[in-house]
Amino acid sequence: MEEEREYNELIDRTLSGNTQAYAELYEKTIQNVYSNVYFLLDDKDDVDDVVQDTYVQVYCSLRKYDRDRPFKPWILGIMMRQIRTYRRKRWMHFRNVKKAEVYAQTTEHDFSNEIVDRQFNEKLLNSVNDLPYKLKQVVILHYLNEYSQEEVASILEIPLGTVKSRIHAALKKLRQKGQHYGDILRKVGNV
Repeated sequence: MEEEREYNELIDRTLSGNTQAYAELYEKTIQNVYSNVYFLLDDKDDVDDVVQDTYVQVYCSLRKYDRDRPFKPWILGIMMRQIRTYRRKRWMHFRNVKKAEVYAQTTEHDFSNEIVDRQFNEKLLNSVNDLPYKLKQVVILHYLNEYSQEEVASILEIPLGTVKSRIHAALKKLRQKGQHYGDILRKVGNV
């Protein structure tokens, strides 16, 4: 695939010390990474930090990248681990300072994000955002990013059966709320 060849060239140039190549790699992937982080984090003020941490980790891990695997899912896997780390740190912070009430406050979502506007309506986003994080992340990867269930399992480093189970549970929760949002539910039929 042409795209994978381009990624591999940029990786080779980056590993040889060419910082411009890493900047090009960043430009080719930032929109996808940023929109996913934006959608997965409740506190939008931290999106830039998580994106930055993701690209620092990508740079540090480039030598470990398995070129037999597609690049974009690999980078999303790193992004998911950074989000998980961010969430763990955040949870510990709130636990330690006993400010869980502040954390539970609802955040106002900015639905101006172009990708969100194109694919979902506000009610559907609210319903997906109300899902527990583990369910929300598989829904976003599978339906927003259109990764197969096998790719989602690879990105999240969890068994395929767990992905299927989480998707089923997410859709069940959406249905239980009486949500009938065609885009997601139509794709899966009677899962």
